[in-house]
Amino acid sequence: MKTVEQILKTKSQHQTVYTIGPDDSVLDALKLLAEKNVGALPVVEDNQVVGIVSERDYARKLVLKGRSSAATPVREIMSAPVVTVEPKQNLEYCMNLMTNRHLRHLPVVNNGELLGLLSIGDLVKETIAEQARLILQLEQYIRGE
Repeated sequence: MKTVEQILKTKSQHQTVYTIGPDDSVLDALKLLAEKNVGALPVVEDNQVVGIVSERDYARKLVLKGRSSAATPVREIMSAPVVTVEPKQNLEYCMNLMTNRHLRHLPVVNNGELLGLLSIGDLVKETIAEQARLILQLEQYIRGE
């Protein structure tokens, strides 16, 4: 089973992790989410991940409460403390964590420093690829190859 570090290496060729500060406005976060076509932003302060803000946070903590996105800082709607994983953890651990905690994004950190961001889609994609590899190996074994 692959580790988070291995998944990030294949993903890093295709993705930059965009972040936002806790004192930035929610409007700035929304603009960045839309511009970069991402669903969540790690919230970073002094090079440490202090939270995560997502479209879900925006909808539930701002829109439904009638607050202004221009006047509200990210820190007031971000999810904190943030659930993170380390590079040596495996795919199964991440899948269980995301399922049990109802998470869609997992920041990957090492000594508090942000290394990347995994989405549930990343983990599903890797799980499907891993199963396909296993099926191929079993078919080759059965055929005596």
